[in-house]
Amino acid sequence: MYVTPEQIQAAGKANMEALLAVANAQFAAFEKLATINATAVKSAFEDSIANTRALIGAKDVQEAVSLQSTFAQPAIEKALAYSKSVYEVATEANGELSKVAERRVSEWNENFVSLLDKVSKNAPAGSDVAVAALKSMMAAGNAAYDNMNKVAKQATEIAEANVAAATETVKGLAKAKKAA
Repeated sequence: MYVTPEQIQAAGKANMEALLAVANAQFAAFEKLATINATAVKSAFEDSIANTRALIGAKDVQEAVSLQSTFAQPAIEKALAYSKSVYEVATEANGELSKVAERRVSEWNENFVSLLDKVSKNAPAGSDVAVAALKSMMAAGNAAYDNMNKVAKQATEIAEANVAAATETVKGLAKAKKAA
């Protein structure tokens, strides 16, 4: 059994496509994070200028202290929004990279099974047991991989639910503080 140039070319092409998919996913995530960071810095700068102007216009110390306490709430809300945006970008990038990995594992499995079938056809008598053992190991590995993916997806869902719950808790505390 020989490897043909076409098989080498197809493998190289598949690897390059996977590499490009990973690079595209990473660049998209980087671009989104850069936008989020630029927006956050601009907003913080504008808020700082507005807060400074408000403090300069304060008539007495009590008004200055009162103004400072009103500055904290919007800052907390913006920090939460920023954290949530960064988390969403990270989650999305992770999902894209997982899809690429799943496709590559699937392709690898198909190629390996095909190779095993070719080997078993040309193998000497009595090697059926070894081929069956390899196929069994591959099936067990695939089952473990599927279970690992399910666990990872469940962990991601739990983390997303916790982030949402924490965000709602902080917003609720902020509303309660405003009401008080």
